[in-house]
Amino acid sequence: MPFVAVRYSHTARFTIFAPPLSLYAKVAARMAFTTAAQSLPTKSKSPQPPPLINLLRGWPNAALLPSDLLKRASSHVLSHRSLAVPALEYGPDWGDRILRESIAEWLTGFYSSPRPIDVASITITGGASQNLACILQTFTDPGYTRNVWLVAPAYMLAFRIFGDAGFDKKLRAVPEDVEGLDSAYLRQAIEKSEKDAQMIGNTTPQFKSPKPWRKIYKHVIYCVPTFSNPSSKTMSLARRQELVKIARQYDALIITDDVYDQLQWPAGHDTPDEHVFATMKAVMPRLVDVDKVFEGGSEREGSDGFGNTASNGNFSKICGPGVRTGWVEGTAKLAYGVSQTGSSRSGGAPSHLTATFLANLLSEGKLQNHIARTLLPTYHRRYHLLLSAIEQHLVPLGCALPPTAKATSGEGVAGGYFMWLTLPHGISAKDLATRSQAEENLIIAGGDLFEVPGDNKNEGTRFDDCIRLCFTFEEEERLTEGVRRLGCVIQRMLNGEVASEKLKEGNGKDATNAFW
Repeated sequence: MPFVAVRYSHTARFTIFAPPLSLYAKVAARMAFTTAAQSLPTKSKSPQPPPLINLLRGWPNAALLPSDLLKRASSHVLSHRSLAVPALEYGPDWGDRILRESIAEWLTGFYSSPRPIDVASITITGGASQNLACILQTFTDPGYTRNVWLVAPAYMLAFRIFGDAGFDKKLRAVPEDVEGLDSAYLRQAIEKSEKDAQMIGNTTPQFKSPKPWRKIYKHVIYCVPTFSNPSSKTMSLARRQELVKIARQYDALIITDDVYDQLQWPAGHDTPDEHVFATMKAVMPRLVDVDKVFEGGSEREGSDGFGNTASNGNFSKICGPGVRTGWVEGTAKLAYGVSQTGSSRSGGAPSHLTATFLANLLSEGKLQNHIARTLLPTYHRRYHLLLSAIEQHLVPLGCALPPTAKATSGEGVAGGYFMWLTLPHGISAKDLATRSQAEENLIIAGGDLFEVPGDNKNEGTRFDDCIRLCFTFEEEERLTEGVRRLGCVIQRMLNGEVASEKLKEGNGKDATNAFW
């Protein structure tokens, strides 16, 4: 029975009553209605979107993070009081001595330096981005410093750092060609800027007083000269030499993000053996190397000793972004000047504890082995997976790839994190990125993101016909699938198909910031 009524009785423990017949009828009717309702046709559910694929994010894949190495290094440092106590103190302004020595020795070999790199020319930093801000604080004046010149397309997240330093309205784009920065364009533009400054009497720093550890430069030139982000180009040696000439002539400080230099591999499809990866040398001398030796060097007679280059290096790409540790190399005077930035004078060297862990890894060769045995073979494979997918799915639609570093170095070398593609005629990168997200759950970086704010009106400084794809973050099987999806969207756009209803409803709005 579906229902039971119970009543207590003095003569019996309980009495069971059957419910009225009308209750059975009601229950039966309800069950019949429910069954009928379940059999009625319902509105079809929207198909589930495919899994998200993010080809925008410039991070290392989680499987490549050397957590075990860092665990052992941290345990070693913290288990020995002689190491742990100084590691947990403020530390010297210029950073951990062992790490500076290890970096100097490592870079001397990697860049085939004709003489050992001086430890005094290296200061430990909180990473390339943090140090870019420190360099601007110490060596620029937002009134006196005429302009910040950025090789375009430019690393977009640097724009805010320059803006925070007071240069929002002073950013200028310098186009690239096959050899990298267009030095003729820069020379002409910087000469005009100098004439304008002289006309208005901008001859002395307005907000920064003279200090023995710093100088105020008239111009800043910012670039990623090797395996550039985003264009993946490598600046030729001739252009590097010409750029140093321009910097010396017009009192400019060249700030380079040399963060991809160690991530290089032969451009051919065949996987090299471990020895090849372990013995690879830099594809090109850095601008700081050129400045040291070119036409008298950075500390030549008559110079002020600060030089005209600052090389920003970090461990984000070769260890993990979370270590928040890097270094700057320049002349000894410039490196010391960075160490005297107010935040370092107050708080000591940035990332000091982590620096001691990295000193252990680098001094014992463990980080170098991680690069040669794990990162380079993996990135070589990932690079070719993405390249093959592009050649299969995108090139037939009219997309074009840039040359590898072979065009400028004379050797078949690829590297970095990214590939930069030119889209078929008539396809907007901004529209493509929006539709890819809405229709295929695919995140890409449209070229418009890398335009220098306020100076993107001229030919060579607009990039809405280009996109950037990253091959280091997503799982390997998703690289090919992501490019396939991208090809589907491009094909629909070439066919003139209208955007999806989802996009029309506003669900395809740009949410790029959530996917960096």
